[in-house]
Amino acid sequence: MRLLCADDEPDIRTILELALGLDPNIEAEVLPSGVALLERVKEARPDAILLDAMMPELDGYETCRRLKADPATADIPVIFLTARAQRGEQDSALELGAIACLTKPFDPLTLAGELMVVLGR
Repeated sequence: MRLLCADDEPDIRTILELALGLDPNIEAEVLPSGVALLERVKEARPDAILLDAMMPELDGYETCRRLKADPATADIPVIFLTARAQRGEQDSALELGAIACLTKPFDPLTLAGELMVVLGR
């Protein structure tokens, strides 16, 4: 499974790379922003996208909105990974078309499995 991820925090990007690298069935590319993800998504043709909700310049919500508005990317499942665990924040992500919200901090040893469950794999 090809996965594109966007998170502005360098430490989180490193942990994501390590955590997702534990599953040999996941090929993950971790990017520093929603802008970088939007620039890369059509060429990368991911099976799913993992987005941080709070990023400067273009947050996860606007990134998701743009992905879902583009017919070329609208069908790619989007999962939010966020420290914002409030129900309203999760509802906002789901209303934009995300299929799930996972919370930070996350367990690096179980993240890949949680993603597979959310994606029905």
